[in-house]
Amino acid sequence: MWVSAFFGMATIYAEAVMAQHTRKLENGHYVGGPVYYIKYVFKGRFGKFLAGFFSVAIILALGFMGNMVQSNSIGAAFNNAFHVPKLAVGICVAVIAGIIFIGGIKRIASFTEKIVPIMALLYIIGCLVILVMHLPGVGTAFKDIFVGAFAPQAIIGGGLGSALKIAVAQGAKRGLFSNEAGMGSTPHAHALAQVKCPHEQGTVAMAGVFIDTFVVLTLNALVIISTLYTSDGPLANGYVGSVVDTLNNTNLAQTAFGVVFGDKLGNMFVAVCLFFFAFSTIIGWYFFGQANIKSVSYTHLRAHE
Repeated sequence: MWVSAFFGMATIYAEAVMAQHTRKLENGHYVGGPVYYIKYVFKGRFGKFLAGFFSVAIILALGFMGNMVQSNSIGAAFNNAFHVPKLAVGICVAVIAGIIFIGGIKRIASFTEKIVPIMALLYIIGCLVILVMHLPGVGTAFKDIFVGAFAPQAIIGGGLGSALKIAVAQGAKRGLFSNEAGMGSTPHAHALAQVKCPHEQGTVAMAGVFIDTFVVLTLNALVIISTLYTSDGPLANGYVGSVVDTLNNTNLAQTAFGVVFGDKLGNMFVAVCLFFFAFSTIIGWYFFGQANIKSVSYTHLRAHE
């Protein structure tokens, strides 16, 4: 994940700069994203085909499959922490999201810019508290990360080649899912930023990937490893006994926080934080999907003028 994020900082810089460079003013508002810079680079029918294909793919990936994953994560976390049926949680998420969607881009921006930084700060503080309480395990956790990276067969099983392949593939997929660098989703937001030059927005985009992966997810990994995989942790002997049932009903973060704060409080804390992280992603992905629908419609109308 660190390696994918390192290179992802370069790709997201390019995405943000291109989004700023090729954005257009339509109906008094700036719009931009991959559709616009794809057609800027690739002229004619081929460019229109690539832009159209991207729009359809990103609408399906974010608006449908991606948001299913996010809402399911919220439902599973709340079901474990508060024993609320997943269906009820899903309906509530849909209703709240609908209210925000009706309010348009201003309400979307207002919600995310106020809530997400607060929840991210609270989650980081929670992680730091756990790491301070398990300070000896932090060094061991870093050791396990590097040992697992360069000798993964001990953890994953199988030969060195196949184990490395699995480790790299899983890390790249999780890294991409967490920071979206190179996926083509975030340029829609970067195109709206009011900056003096595209380079400024590119550096902001890079900072976002760095904070997401190198800070938040690293803290998350250290918390999980230092609490669950140490000699006195519940996973010290692997996935055996009652641990299997526990992990089938909750995620690793909830289990890790539960080790320190108690099952109930730890599960509730992670569930609330996860709700705001995942819900803000749903809101953002809705906007990205909507932007692509509008861009395709706009291109179709201009082609017939």
